[in-house]
Amino acid sequence: MPVKVLMPALSPTMTEGTLAKWHVKEGDTVESGDVIAEIETDKATMEVEAVDEGKIGKILVAEGSEGVAVNEVIALLLEEGEDDSALDGADTSAAGAAPAAEAPAEAAPAPAAAPAAASPAAAAPVSGGDRVKASPLARRIAANEGVDLNAVTGSGPRGRIVKRDVEAAKSAKPAAAAAVPAAQAAPSAPAASAPAASGWNPDLTGLPEYEEIPNSGMRKTIARRLSESKQQVPHFYLTVDCELDNLLATRKQLNEKAGDGIKISVNDFVIRAVSLALKKVPAANSIWTDKATLQCKKQDISVAVAIDGGLITPVVRDAGSKGLAEISSEMKALAGKARDGKLMPEDYQGGTFSVSNLGMFGIKEFSAIINPPQGCILAVGAGEQRPVVKDGALAIATVMSCTLSVDHRAVDGAVGAQFMAEFKKLIEDPLSMLL
Repeated sequence: MPVKVLMPALSPTMTEGTLAKWHVKEGDTVESGDVIAEIETDKATMEVEAVDEGKIGKILVAEGSEGVAVNEVIALLLEEGEDDSALDGADTSAAGAAPAAEAPAEAAPAPAAAPAAASPAAAAPVSGGDRVKASPLARRIAANEGVDLNAVTGSGPRGRIVKRDVEAAKSAKPAAAAAVPAAQAAPSAPAASAPAASGWNPDLTGLPEYEEIPNSGMRKTIARRLSESKQQVPHFYLTVDCELDNLLATRKQLNEKAGDGIKISVNDFVIRAVSLALKKVPAANSIWTDKATLQCKKQDISVAVAIDGGLITPVVRDAGSKGLAEISSEMKALAGKARDGKLMPEDYQGGTFSVSNLGMFGIKEFSAIINPPQGCILAVGAGEQRPVVKDGALAIATVMSCTLSVDHRAVDGAVGAQFMAEFKKLIEDPLSMLL
C-alpha cells in the first residue's frame, strides 16, 4: 500500500502553508532524511525530509500551491516491491487533524515526510561500521549546532540519523534546556485565541488605476497581530535622546582591532545596551497574562529585520551574557537567514523584548507597535548632529532619539523610565558595556 506524504505542521499554530518547491519528481527514489520539498509558512521557508524510503509514485499537490492544509496528502510513496499499479484506488484522504505541537510517531502511522520540528520516533541503533549513517541535512545541522553524531541514535530506516534526531539531541543538552526563557513557557493563548482582524473592504470608488497584489500569509499575519496589539494592548511611550559621539569613537577603535569578518554596528551596541539595561531593571523584561505577570530571567532580544513582503524578528538568545562581537556575528547570521527565508521556528519564537531600528533609513524618531506577548519594544532613530547645551554653552553632538513602547498592564511608567535611564547611560558610556 502506498505511503501517504502529508503536509507537515512546521509550528504549533500552523494550519496551512504554501508548497513552494518540490526537490523530487515522480519516479525518483528517496531515502529517509532526503530533502523532498520546501514549505512556506507565514514566517519562513523550511525544508521537509522524507521519513520513509521508496519511490515517488504520484505528486498530488503541485509546487506553488497556496493554502495547503496541514495533514493533506501531497504525494504518494511506493514502497519496495510496489509498482505504479498500486496507485490505482489508493487512499488520498487527509489524515486526521492533530495538534501541531503533539506529533509523536507512536500515535499514528508515520507520514512519509517530517519537518524539522517533528518529534523523534522510536530510536533504533546506528549501524554501519565506523561510518555514521546520517542524511546530508542531518550532518549539516549537526555541524552548525556542534552536535556529535556519534552520540546520536538514529530513528530512520536501519538506524540512519535524520534531521529530527539531531534536533532532539540538540534540545536534550542540559545547557539548551536551561536556556529556555520564561517567555517561551508563557501561555500564548491570549494572542492565539484573540479574534482575527475583521475583513477590511474600504470603498474604492474613484480610485485611479492600480495593481492588485495578493496578500501573502506573512502580510496577513502582520496585519492581524498588529491590529490585535493596538486594539488590546494599552500602549504608552517614553522617548530619550542619546549622545552617540563616544559610542561612534569606541566602535571605530573596536572595528580597527577586530579580526576579519567582524564589523560591529551601532545596532549591535543597541542590542547589548538593551540587554544590560534589562539586567539592571528586570521588571521591564515582563510579559502580561491574565493569571500572572511573567518576569523573564534572560534577555532574549527580538530584532526586527525587513524582508521581501514583510517583517520578521529573529531572536538573539540570552543577549545579556554575550559580548559585542558575538552579538554582531549572531545578528548577521540571523539576518541572512531571514532574508533567505531559512529561519527555523526556534530562530524567531520566544523573544522577551523587541528592538526596531529605522535609523539607517534616516528616520529621526518613531513609535513602534508592541509585538505580543512581549511587554516592550524599543524604536531607534537615526544618529544626527544636533545643537546641545553643555556646561551652559552651545555645542554640537551626534544625537539618536529612542522611543520605548510599553504595555502598561505589565510595565509601569516608572519602570519604563528607569529602563530608559539605564539604556541612555550605557549608550553614552559605551566602555561600561565592555566590562
